Amino acid sequence: MKRRSYVAGYFYPDDPDELRRLIGSFVREDIPRIKAAGVVSPHAGYIYSGPVAGRVYSAVEIPDTAVILGPAHHHISSLLAIYNTGSWLTPLGEVPVESRLADLIADETDLVTRDPEAHRKEHSIEVQLPFLQYFNPKISVVPIMVSHSADWPVLREFGQALAEAIKKYGEPVLLVASTDMSHYVSQKMAEQLDFKAISFIEKLDPEGLFRVVTEYGISMCGFQPTAALLEAARNLGAREGKLISYQTSGEVTGDYREVVGYAGLAIV
Repeated sequence: MKRRSYVAGYFYPDDPDELRRLIGSFVREDIPRIKAAGVVSPHAGYIYSGPVAGRVYSAVEIPDTAVILGPAHHHISSLLAIYNTGSWLTPLGEVPVESRLADLIADETDLVTRDPEAHRKEHSIEVQLPFLQYFNPKISVVPIMVSHSADWPVLREFGQALAEAIKKYGEPVLLVASTDMSHYVSQKMAEQLDFKAISFIEKLDPEGLFRVVTEYGISMCGFQPTAALLEAARNLGAREGKLISYQTSGEVTGDYREVVGYAGLAIV
């Protein structure tokens, strides 16, 4: 089973050479790479969020396996839909699914459903792949889509199960939470709201993140995948989140009246 690119030529170039050049323009070679349990990375069109994604992926070591948690921007029938076999295609080539780890995760909790079809028309996971391929062409992935219906108890249980599965897997794994921050608010408001959420990511407080996003109505589309990642990372020994980069779409468009925020963090 091969999952074909859904937003190539739209969110990012469909020409491989152009795509490599664009990602290369976002890469920072002057910063040391750190070993991280995970990253939080944005998923908008590359012209908007690519600089932030490029900086956060430049800051961490990329092992041969990544678990990517992305929000569903459309209705899916599963709370947590895992793509457990086959591969994903991007302009940079084929990315195999790490089926052994996928099965360990699915077998660890009944919350996870083997549901490749749920991923067919979703961009939040797909846009992370070219960055991972750029830094590690041998990368294999486990894509997991998180429904907007997932509440905190579900995310807590899933995060703990994810950590246990990774321990059983026994190989280095990078966790990736795909999320943009505030949507279509002023620059000032985006910064105020986004840094409330970022503060809980830095403290590795997933329940606090869930609470502040819901209480303040922060339009952080991937707060649920991020909360699950933080819970898993804590169980794997991570201690803090480090903000690598933050910017908004206004820095590209020049329009600061209505922006989307993008944050890149390393979880260490």
